[in-house]
Amino acid sequence: MKYKTVDLCAGIGGIRKGFELTGKFKNVLSAEIDELACQTYEHNFPEDPEGSGPRNDLTSDAFKEKLALTKYDALLAGFPCQTFSRVGKRLGFRDETKGTIFFDIAEMIQRTQPKFVFLENVENLVRHDKGHTFNTIIRILETELGYKVVGAKIDAEGKAQYDPKDFIRNSKDFGMPQNRPRVYIIAFNRKYFGAHLEEIDFSLPTERAAGPLYKDLTDILEKGVVSARYFLSEGYLETLEKHKVRQNNRGYGFGLKIVNAPSIEHPIASALLATGGSGRERNLIIDRENGEKYAGIEFKGKYSPINSKNIRTMTPLEWGRLQGFIGYGFVENGVETFSFPEKIADIQKYKQFGNSVTIPVIEEMANYILQCTEVMQGNFSVVEKRLYTMHGMDFLMCYELYQKLGETLREATYLQWIDAYYAMGLDKPFTIKELSDFIGFSYPRAAQILLQQVNAGFAEKLERGKYQYTSHFVDDFFAGDTHFIEEA
Repeated sequence: MKYKTVDLCAGIGGIRKGFELTGKFKNVLSAEIDELACQTYEHNFPEDPEGSGPRNDLTSDAFKEKLALTKYDALLAGFPCQTFSRVGKRLGFRDETKGTIFFDIAEMIQRTQPKFVFLENVENLVRHDKGHTFNTIIRILETELGYKVVGAKIDAEGKAQYDPKDFIRNSKDFGMPQNRPRVYIIAFNRKYFGAHLEEIDFSLPTERAAGPLYKDLTDILEKGVVSARYFLSEGYLETLEKHKVRQNNRGYGFGLKIVNAPSIEHPIASALLATGGSGRERNLIIDRENGEKYAGIEFKGKYSPINSKNIRTMTPLEWGRLQGFIGYGFVENGVETFSFPEKIADIQKYKQFGNSVTIPVIEEMANYILQCTEVMQGNFSVVEKRLYTMHGMDFLMCYELYQKLGETLREATYLQWIDAYYAMGLDKPFTIKELSDFIGFSYPRAAQILLQQVNAGFAEKLERGKYQYTSHFVDDFFAGDTHFIEEA
């Protein structure tokens, strides 16, 4: 089967592409509010049906309703790092995370019950607000939303126990010459996987199984002519060098960095940053082949001649290679297909690559998820296999029914009830005769079955001999009551 994904805080589609490279995932809905990122996303995913993304605001009620109607399996999000409240009433995620993107994500997870969740963030997330932010995220996923987080466990007192280092992985260990530590959170829905979660190894991948894509930074640098526009002017380079000296004198390591200095045997890039300028200044390179041609010349837009030390910034193409967009993720049948829309300026290209993910790392995480699910599915019962085909509200209805009546119903009877539920629909009136005709039982037997379902709260009786399978059966999941609420 191909799992269906939704791509939230989608940027230019790096997380989505990493999952799709496995051949086992298909994206069905996206959300991104940065206009220029949306343009690049649409440019590189032209196959998306109208309305599936990325021009959606995930915080809007309209998008949440659209998502609730979407059958999907995996929620993916590279969400921003935001501070959570410490002064709320400690009444669960609706109180503690209100006003943050994670609040909206948690709300959507609760409502739609994806089989697994993949979240990506900056390394600082584990330290943000003295660790409170990360602890809140793990605790909410585990104790309130009912997910097993890879690398974490809940102790007898209901507190999240984990080592923050277990969530940090670096792009340089996954075949890419970039020092880019990031936080990765993978969580599996306990309602789908249950006791089978004990059957798998819960530790994130530490390297690329297929080996490095590049030997070092030299492999990704452009060969041949590079425009003079990327070379620093004498004045600007001198300013950066003086700033570096001042920072060193103060005991800081900030300032310019030549990442392929001759003394470095196997150079790698510093982390690419969405802020652009500082990310480029920490990723300067020596390019003698082109630098010697340009040294001392005037170039439009520079206030002094080009430097004589052959120092330039990396190009957007080189940044694209470092993130796996160019030369890997979008190569189809040996042909490079990634590109930017015509009017996207270089400053935006740097920003979009810097704000994205390293695709080969994401691909490895997606493969890990597939390996885990394959092991667990291999031991599923007939009922578990049937539940695994369901999504959202339909899954919750049938899962909760099994929790309440699974011990009293024969397996075949339970599966028949599910078939009837799907045939009649949720919150749609039907008669006993219609149910009888569908399941092939006599009218009295169908009436007896329906009475059992009404007594369980799974169905309700309406006027004039009508019945319906009612969403009130799972009201606790959406009412903000104590079903998912735990004291911190």
